[in-house]
Amino acid sequence: MSYAPEAAERVRRLLAGRDDVAEKKMVGGLSFLISGNMCCGVTGAALMVRVGPEGRQQALEEPHVRPMQFGGRDLSGFVCVDPAGFAADDALARWVARGLDFVSRLPVKPASTSR
Repeated sequence: MSYAPEAAERVRRLLAGRDDVAEKKMVGGLSFLISGNMCCGVTGAALMVRVGPEGRQQALEEPHVRPMQFGGRDLSGFVCVDPAGFAADDALARWVARGLDFVSRLPVKPASTSR
C-alpha cells in the first residue's frame, strides 16, 4: 500500500476539527472514514473520493478525474482525482466536501471490535 504522505496530510488538516474521523490503510492506500464510512483517501498520488453511484458520472466529467479501480474492476461509487485536480487547496476542499456530503447521508457504522 502506497500513498503520497503530503496529500494525506492535506486531507488530514481539512478533517482535523471533526471527532468522527478514523484513518485506515485499505484499498491500496490510506482511507479516511467518517462515522465508520469511507469518505475519501489517498492511493498512490491520487485522491479517492466517495461520491456515490448517482454522483459518479458528474464527477467523471470533471478534469483530472477517472474511475476508481480496485482488484481490476471499477468501484461504482468512487472516483480518483489525479494530483492536478486537487493541487489548489480550495479544489482539495471541494473534493473532500463532496465525500463528506455523500457519507453524511449514510447510517453510522458501529465500531468494530477485535477479538
